[in-house]
Amino acid sequence: MSDDPNPQLSPYREIDRADWARLAADLDQPLAETELVAIRGLGDRLDLTEVSEVYMPLSRLLSLYASATKRLGGAVSDFLQEDDTTTPFVVGVAGSVAVGKSTIARLLRELMSRWPGTPRVELVTTDGFLYPNAELERRGLMERKGFPESYDRRALVEFLTKVKSGAPEVRAPFYSHMKYDIMPDAHVVVRRPDVVIVEGLNVLQPPPAPNDVAVSDLFDFSVYVDADPAHIERWYVDRFLALRKGAFSNPASYFNVFAHLTDEESEQAALGYWRDINMPNLVENVMPTRHRATLVLNKGENHAVESVLLRKL
Repeated sequence: MSDDPNPQLSPYREIDRADWARLAADLDQPLAETELVAIRGLGDRLDLTEVSEVYMPLSRLLSLYASATKRLGGAVSDFLQEDDTTTPFVVGVAGSVAVGKSTIARLLRELMSRWPGTPRVELVTTDGFLYPNAELERRGLMERKGFPESYDRRALVEFLTKVKSGAPEVRAPFYSHMKYDIMPDAHVVVRRPDVVIVEGLNVLQPPPAPNDVAVSDLFDFSVYVDADPAHIERWYVDRFLALRKGAFSNPASYFNVFAHLTDEESEQAALGYWRDINMPNLVENVMPTRHRATLVLNKGENHAVESVLLRKL
């Protein structure tokens, strides 16, 4: 029996799919099917209905938050009798490997850029802040790539600190999924946009020490994409099989060694990676950060969002 005198109390509002969809029923669909194809990640079952019923309300809510934050920033500047120093609105998107967070981040970038108050939206993934493979090898971390210790957390915090300080130009490292490594001569450049979306596995991690700054301390809003781990496992395996016939077949791909496996061999390889690396990382490091999010998207077996949790103000 729980010791909680009122187990119904929660810091979140729980909103079912139908009620959530009604929050943007008056909005026109801004995307064409061809645009959605370019946004959709491999294995994600995102269609225009999902955009209208789930992500249009979310983009509308984010626009409200961004506009309110900008007004508050201007009011504080007026109070201090100084020029307006409002900085970019930063949104974090977290969740497991294969849960669809990259697709959601790209979609939010497109939708938010179509709202009048946030025409300039940039997307940065935390893959760029992984240590280079040579450094991971030196530290004995190649088998833990994607775990919190495989990222240069200090560099990510420094990057976001510069963004939130209003620096005119900030550079982030560029990660190649083809090479499975950081590209030393390439960068993502952010020049004071209205919104910066930061997508990654571990963006909601608490600070490693009491006096450290957490990455999420620099967010204005955060989204956690949630699903049953058994469903995510299936999505991960299906994506691996699709990549074997697609990107892995490129001779320049780091994963080309998997291109010639049979379907059965590929499935066993994918399950091994999931159960030895990705599932432990999800359980130990990613899932425990869910409660730190401003909003949680709960996905069902078919990738469709079934309900939303929104933190109360």
